[in-house]
Amino acid sequence: MTALTLSTAGAATLRADALVVGVAKGPKGPVVAAGAEAVDKAYDGKLAAVLDALGASGAEGETTKLPAPDGLKVPVVLAVGLGPVPEKDESYDEEALRRAAGAASRALHGTKKAAFALPLEDASAITAVAEGALLGAYAFTAYQGGEKKAGKGAEKNGGPKQPLAEVVLLGAKPRDKEHKAAVERASIVATEVNIARDLINTPPNDLTPEAFAAVASATAKEHGIKVQVLDEKALTKGGFGGIMGVGKGSENPPRLVKIAYTHPDAEKHLAFVGKGITYDSGGISLKPAGHNETMKCDMSGAAAVFTSVVAVAKLGLPVNVTGWLALAENMPSGSATRPGDVLRMYSGKTVEVLNTDAEGRLVLGDALTKASEENPDAIVDVATLTGAMVLALGNRTFGIMANDDAFRTSIHEIAEEVGEASWPMPLPADLRKGMDSPTADIANMGERMGGGLVAGLFLQEFVGEGITWAHLDIAGPAFHEGAPYGYTPKGGTGSAVRTLVRLAERTATGDLG
Repeated sequence: MTALTLSTAGAATLRADALVVGVAKGPKGPVVAAGAEAVDKAYDGKLAAVLDALGASGAEGETTKLPAPDGLKVPVVLAVGLGPVPEKDESYDEEALRRAAGAASRALHGTKKAAFALPLEDASAITAVAEGALLGAYAFTAYQGGEKKAGKGAEKNGGPKQPLAEVVLLGAKPRDKEHKAAVERASIVATEVNIARDLINTPPNDLTPEAFAAVASATAKEHGIKVQVLDEKALTKGGFGGIMGVGKGSENPPRLVKIAYTHPDAEKHLAFVGKGITYDSGGISLKPAGHNETMKCDMSGAAAVFTSVVAVAKLGLPVNVTGWLALAENMPSGSATRPGDVLRMYSGKTVEVLNTDAEGRLVLGDALTKASEENPDAIVDVATLTGAMVLALGNRTFGIMANDDAFRTSIHEIAEEVGEASWPMPLPADLRKGMDSPTADIANMGERMGGGLVAGLFLQEFVGEGITWAHLDIAGPAFHEGAPYGYTPKGGTGSAVRTLVRLAERTATGDLG
């Protein structure tokens, strides 16, 4: 993890390998942002003109490297775009700061130490810049470099370029309690997002349900979180027909993991439920070529739930949070569930399986019922559930469904606040009829149009009566296949972790809409 420190040193006096400054997009060209005054002075007040001559505009995410002039104790200045200049009396948007810091960190991979002289008007801005810098510095290199070990000399020997090693935030006061708390929170959250990314990026031959459960167990115990793992024998004996039905085609048996963080002063209890399909071939309803190469990411929901509970524990929030990881591998074999089979779920409800590639709702159904037994104040499930949601909202936005409009609105507001794009979606009652089955209580498929909403309606059937519930379909933003941008890398993104942590914070303080 990249080191993060605060410093009141001036931008012109701190020694580092690079100095990051912000530049905004003005009506007549780039405008040097607050925090970079000393740097601009070193360029004789012509930094904006130099950037303009090089074609820089200050557009969001744009990075421009310059040789540092005399007067600075760094060899390189990196100007990063913040987007449009704020209106009078307004500050830079926190997400703009977060993305700019992330873009800067990415541009400085292979650098040991960089000082960030971005606008830091308050603790919220410090949190945003710190988060962005740490998230942007992420790289998944565990499987790169052949036999060469990562570390000192690895890059020279052909190993992968290492992330920015140290970030210094200039203008943030290390002895200010509010500033210190802002950075500590950012470090905790960014660490857990990056761990979620690691899990998502890990190849499925190494991250089986058993292996994932082992990681969750070891980490939970390390942070004083109670853990319980149900293996295939316990799941069979307990009647978890959904999880076992999905996992029985694989040589790697399923697991249901419960991790429970409790606080003595807690007045509320949240349950987070995550879909953890460590690899999804589609089962007997096999995915076509071109649709299964990235299916190691189908456990992104469970990764988000696991790491968010750990983050809540590290933050010591006065709220009880229980995470449920529904882990299975969906494979075709002679023992796999067939289209037309009927599964008896943990709730007792029977499900006719019309498509074995609609497996996430089956493992979640069992986990939702189990979570409901504890009667939490609210349940939130997170899943890479449907391609239909990607078609509806694109690759960067997750959908939110809920059985309570106010709760859905609160989660949407929280997600937007922390910089995770989301959109509230309905649960139209008329789509429920399409899941009627002549054989079982319900089918796992319904109408093709509105498939993401149909999946939400299916999950709702397994939520305990009277319990507030929301479903986050993160199929779009969970795994990024394009070029990196802002603080978002190629591969696993850790989508929904920041939303879940902020939900826990809001619940702990009683400030939940």
